[in-house]
Amino acid sequence: MGGAQRSARKRRQNQTAGGGVATSTGSRGAAAAKAGPAGRKASPVAAARRSGGNRNPIIVGVLVVVVIAAAVIGGVIYTNSQKSATEGAAIAPKSVSVTVPVTRDGAVVVVGKADAKATVDVYEDFLCPACRSFEDTYAGQIEGKLTDGTLKVRFHMLNMLNDRSDPAGYSTDSANAALLAADEGKFLAFHKSLFANQPEEGARGWTKEQLITLGGALGLTSQAFTDGVRSGKYDQQITDAFNQVRSTDYLQQEYNGQKAFGTPTLAANNKVIDTSDPNWLSALTG
Repeated sequence: MGGAQRSARKRRQNQTAGGGVATSTGSRGAAAAKAGPAGRKASPVAAARRSGGNRNPIIVGVLVVVVIAAAVIGGVIYTNSQKSATEGAAIAPKSVSVTVPVTRDGAVVVVGKADAKATVDVYEDFLCPACRSFEDTYAGQIEGKLTDGTLKVRFHMLNMLNDRSDPAGYSTDSANAALLAADEGKFLAFHKSLFANQPEEGARGWTKEQLITLGGALGLTSQAFTDGVRSGKYDQQITDAFNQVRSTDYLQQEYNGQKAFGTPTLAANNKVIDTSDPNWLSALTG
């Protein structure tokens, strides 16, 4: 073979090995040859298929991404369903067997006999989860003490969590409706119904129309109740009462090293009651 023929043959070999890159030689040239036409590198998935050692990490990584995506989507769907749980629903009415006097003292609802042995002030918000837990635990015992005449309860329904519903305002709307229910002697049943059907904090609360419908189910059919709920008749009283309560010294408690007011809070004789003591009620009433 002549010198010219050998040179031409060598040029053809380099062009083929380089996959279109004439200068590719050695290991680089070999890698390019394996890459296929026009010197393109194989995709990561294709590389994984050829390499048993690399396949599992890629597959596992893809599965992890899929699982995370599913969890995020599921979380969004669950959150949205929770946020709209009250939409189109009805507040299930709850009845009470207690028959005791119910009066109003401004924004405070006073329940029980005037000559009861003990008086307790209960500070709550209808959106407060801890308040519902308190009611679930002690409502029956309190009703018993109201019935036997040993206890009088002053309910302070506050709007402390007014911005924690979506849209904001449920704490005020529910407290206002409860005061209107008290005007017509239906406070205890209304109070019990709202805590038994408490919306999620951060979610949609019950609307004014739903509160009116609950009132109707409990016998609150007067135009005064309906108009009062729609107009927010006692909204300002409720806000003023909360501002006064949260600045009352003896109602402040330790929260993370700082003094603050929270719900639920119970007090008697200007002193906060420790409700972590399961015997607090019997100690109060004797």
